[in-house]
Amino acid sequence: MGWFSRLFGSKESPQEVIVEPIEYKGYLIYAEPIAEGGQYRIAGRITQGEGESMKTHRFIRSDLLGNQDDANELMLKKAQMLIDQMGETIFNK
Repeated sequence: MGWFSRLFGSKESPQEVIVEPIEYKGYLIYAEPIAEGGQYRIAGRITQGEGESMKTHRFIRSDLLGNQDDANELMLKKAQMLIDQMGETIFNK
């Protein structure tokens, strides 16, 4: 049955990947690129605080890159720039 499901695709849900955050100026940055047509879209989240007081800002950029490592690196740079420019206001809705 294994070859049959590989041939026609499997209905299994994708495995959840655990992302190690990068700490920057009191914020935690999680790179979570989205695979799209053989490329990776810049995406991730920035958090601050813990428990019920945790604030989260999620973002997706239009940038597409050829591999996941490059996407992670650019996401980190974009997130750091966002933190530098906006600070706490990134959590305002």
